[in-house]
Amino acid sequence: MSTILVTGGTGNLGSLVVARLRDRGHEVRVLSRRSPEHPVDLRDGGGLDAAVEGAEVVVHCASAPRGGDERAAGHLIAAARQAGTVRNLVYVSIVGVDAVPFGYYRTKLKVERLVEESGLGFTILRATQFHDLVAQVVGAAARLPVVPLPKGVRVQPIAVGEVADRLAELAATTPSGRVPDMGGPEVRTLPELGRAYLAATGSRRPVVPLPLAGKAYAGFRRGGNLAPGHAVGRMTFAEYLREREA
Repeated sequence: MSTILVTGGTGNLGSLVVARLRDRGHEVRVLSRRSPEHPVDLRDGGGLDAAVEGAEVVVHCASAPRGGDERAAGHLIAAARQAGTVRNLVYVSIVGVDAVPFGYYRTKLKVERLVEESGLGFTILRATQFHDLVAQVVGAAARLPVVPLPKGVRVQPIAVGEVADRLAELAATTPSGRVPDMGGPEVRTLPELGRAYLAATGSRRPVVPLPLAGKAYAGFRRGGNLAPGHAVGRMTFAEYLREREA
C-alpha cells in the first residue's frame, strides 16, 4: 500500500477520492485549507513541504475557479521534487480545456502543461462536467421568474463518484501520462437538462434558451466540451436528480 496525498481532500471530489483510497488500505493525507490534518493554502505553499514529505503519490484535486491554480500547481510540483519520493502526480482536468477558449479552461490547460513538464511521473485525467455543477448552474438560474440557459450548448454530465473511482484506480498504478477522457452517458442540451431539473424539484418556471456571444460560447456550441467517444459514465442526470431528491 502507498502513502498518498490528496489536495482538495475535503472538497466535493477530493473527499470521495480520500474515502476510496482508504477503503483500499492506503495511508492517505488530506490537504486543504480546511483540513485539520494538513491545513495548507497551496497558493502560498506554507506547510506544503511537510505534507508532501515521504508521499509516494499525489492526487491533485484542489482547484480555485477564481484564480491561483497555476501558482498552486507550481508550489505543489516544487514540493514534490524536493521530497524526492513522489513517483506519480495524478491531476484531474476538464474535457475541452484545449478546445474551448474559456478562462478557467485555459488555466486548467496551463496546469496540465506544468505537470507534463515537471520532470515527475504523472497521470492526467480529463472529465466532463459533474452532475452537481449542472444542477448548480440551473438552480442559480431558477431563482429568476424565467430560467435563462445558453442556447445550443450541449453537456455530457458525469457522476462525481465515478470520477473519484477512476482517480483512486489511477493513484494505485504506475504513471500513465494522459489517459482516456471520462464522459457521462448522455449528451443533452442545457435547456433540456434545465427542464428535467425543474420537473424534479417541482418548479413550473419556463426555460428560455438564451443566445450568447463570444469565442467561449462558440466553443461550447461546437461541442469542444464533449467526449462522445468516451461515454463511460453510468449514472444519467435523471438518475442523479432522483437520488438527490430522495
